[in-house]
Amino acid sequence: MAVVARAELDGSAAVTRSLLGWGVVAGPFYVVLGLALALTRPGFELSHHALSLLMLGEHGWLQRTNLVLTGLMVLAAALGAARALRDGRGLAIATTTAIYGLALLASAVALPDPAAGFPPGSADVPTATTISTHGLLHIVFGALGFLALAVGTFAEATWRASLGERGAARRSRLLGAVVLVGFLAGAALAQLVIGTLLLWVAVLAGFAWLALATARLYAHVPHPLYARRSAPAAG
Repeated sequence: MAVVARAELDGSAAVTRSLLGWGVVAGPFYVVLGLALALTRPGFELSHHALSLLMLGEHGWLQRTNLVLTGLMVLAAALGAARALRDGRGLAIATTTAIYGLALLASAVALPDPAAGFPPGSADVPTATTISTHGLLHIVFGALGFLALAVGTFAEATWRASLGERGAARRSRLLGAVVLVGFLAGAALAQLVIGTLLLWVAVLAGFAWLALATARLYAHVPHPLYARRSAPAAG
């Protein structure tokens, strides 16, 4: 019976789909846990503080763990994308997604500097002369991650267009533009409420694209059970 069961299952397709599934989970996991921490940390205000600031202070390890686990999920999705599309387009989507995942992991190591009075008792407004090395690296890793994510959206849009899915291709390009503009404008206006809002928009747009892209790739991979696959058309 075990031999029959193995013969009915495409193990490679099952692994690929499992890896892609993490791309759908990553965004909700990060946002829900991040919001839970934001709403329970004294002195943290969603309208003034970037979520990355939660990595600082007494309970900062919780947000660092959130970032690490999310980064690992994104890397799993990147590997799934490489397995799902074994060509140049798949490599582009997988590479840019992997860079984003690595940037998340690196950002959890290179912590941001205190800002806007968080953690409580820190300087209210940082200046260029007070930016630490790890604070600067955190900014650089964030920029690389969002840039890679934006490039990934356009790579996926090209694949979608080749399948005739023009509406989905336009949506991917739009989300990519939102990620890029949201991050750049948010970083430039980081000391203002609108800057924090724009960074949130960039994060949400990026995770929305990742979920949609990996879900589409998931559907592109043949069903792991041979019996559930569509029979080829006759003639």
